[in-house]
Amino acid sequence: MQRLTSRILRTAASYSTSTTLLNHASSNCVIPKQFSRALSLQPNLRKLQERAIPGDFVKWGCLGFFRTSRFATGFAPLQPKPLDSIMDIERVKDRSAEDIASIWDDYHLGRGHIGASMKANLYYLLEQRAADCQYFVIPLWRGSGYTTMFAQVQMPHIIFTGLEDYKARGTQATPYFTVSYHKEFAESKDLVLVRGDVVFTSKLSDTEAKWLLETAQSFYLNDMRYKLVERFNKETRDFEFKDVLQALDMPTM
Repeated sequence: MQRLTSRILRTAASYSTSTTLLNHASSNCVIPKQFSRALSLQPNLRKLQERAIPGDFVKWGCLGFFRTSRFATGFAPLQPKPLDSIMDIERVKDRSAEDIASIWDDYHLGRGHIGASMKANLYYLLEQRAADCQYFVIPLWRGSGYTTMFAQVQMPHIIFTGLEDYKARGTQATPYFTVSYHKEFAESKDLVLVRGDVVFTSKLSDTEAKWLLETAQSFYLNDMRYKLVERFNKETRDFEFKDVLQALDMPTM
């Protein structure tokens, strides 16, 4: 499985280059007005219930889940932020994919955002699988235990929030972390650029956000792990959260 490329140590010269070629990246991610107020309910309740996530919570006692129509509605999609509002595409279009990925990573490093990249074929696999299975839960290890994160994968975005917040507030829950994928170089460079924004820094650190992004992608791109995603979305009676913990080598609590 192709992993996200992320470079932690960069030279001052490389950082200077990336700053020149990218702009506006320090601005907040674009979230619709209704996101800042609340994640609004969609109009047709019957259709929402048909799209409920997932359909049966019989074996979800360990997560404290309960099913309601508010819970089932999901998040409203993000509005796309064009890549040219972040990067000077004309100035980098003749660079190699490796150079573009390096510039992208360098610029986002230490700026309160997550910058990463992936091969185009992996992005399209992620897109295909997300269309069929939009939702998943990921345990985030903290200290001597874990907190469970709820993810909606609605390409070209992924939205993460705390499971407890989502359980308590339904569609009123605010995202902790949002991710956007940019396909402008997919055909010419076999490259998709990934941008993550931590909405609540008090809820999630940059390091945790990066781990969540990589882990979420691993469950969609790894064939064995994706079976758990399918089970969560389609065969909830057979879904066991302990299988996710086992896949991540985390102890069951």
